[in-house]
Amino acid sequence: MNIYVSGSIAYDRIMDFPGRFSDHILPDKIHILNVCFTVNGMVEKYGGTAGNVAYSLSLLGESPVILATIGGRDCGGYLEWLKSNGISTEGIRVISGEFTAGAYITTDQADNQITGFNPGAMKYPSGYRFDGVGPGDSIALIAPGNLQDMMEYAEACRERGIDYICDPGQSLTAWNGDDLRAWIRGSSILVSNDYELELIMNMTGLDKDGLLGLTGTIITTLGEKGALVSTSGGDTEVPPARALEVVDPTGAGDAFRAGLIKGLVTGRDMETAVRMGAVAAVYAIERYGTQEHRYTYEDFVRRYEENFGPL
Repeated sequence: MNIYVSGSIAYDRIMDFPGRFSDHILPDKIHILNVCFTVNGMVEKYGGTAGNVAYSLSLLGESPVILATIGGRDCGGYLEWLKSNGISTEGIRVISGEFTAGAYITTDQADNQITGFNPGAMKYPSGYRFDGVGPGDSIALIAPGNLQDMMEYAEACRERGIDYICDPGQSLTAWNGDDLRAWIRGSSILVSNDYELELIMNMTGLDKDGLLGLTGTIITTLGEKGALVSTSGGDTEVPPARALEVVDPTGAGDAFRAGLIKGLVTGRDMETAVRMGAVAAVYAIERYGTQEHRYTYEDFVRRYEENFGPL
């Protein structure tokens, strides 16, 4: 099956703060917030929503097509990395004169994160055309990236009958309620964490039942509590997979989406697909960076069965 992953390609600059943000933010001075967090250093990793999801999908034996933009001034290393992992770059548009998008992520000792993001090349749409792509043989994930891409790819999927997953994530602050409702309408799945779901409901003016009038399934990730699968028939709780150790939560959500998609394209039921997402997520948590984990599909199946029984 064709798998299209729309989103961002970015360099992650990851930093650790040796304390807690909350110890340095004064609630009564929040209106004049001016703080500086001295970190232990910085490492640069390959990242971005589309790059991260595609990377984990490649580990799971899939060959996704990334739909994104990348900066012509610094793209060489990233493109070679994708090719070395068997990931197609045909849907990636190179923007000459621009830097690739960059995320500056600081994590404290309580796993809270503060992120600054420079969109760079992501300011431009990737403009992929779905010529010849029809229903039944394709699935698309529309993750945070260029807003024009997000809107136009959803419309293209609706026109062609392609199942698509809405994953608004960090893009939520760029939407208005009307456009967000229109984007979700016709999707097969809406996936978000619990905080993002509250924002979506506030922005659209719809409760969960109202959102289920726009999409087939709502998947809500709950961190260490697992996930919740909601349909018109009710809610199903899915427990988390067990991590051997928690090193860095960055990228766990993207890995979860890869495992979810792997389950869907191999014909698993929704609950099993979500459990596969949970297993994929723990591999990311156990490594520093979003594309540093490695495993074979056989390793993955073994890990799944250790947590949930036969796959």
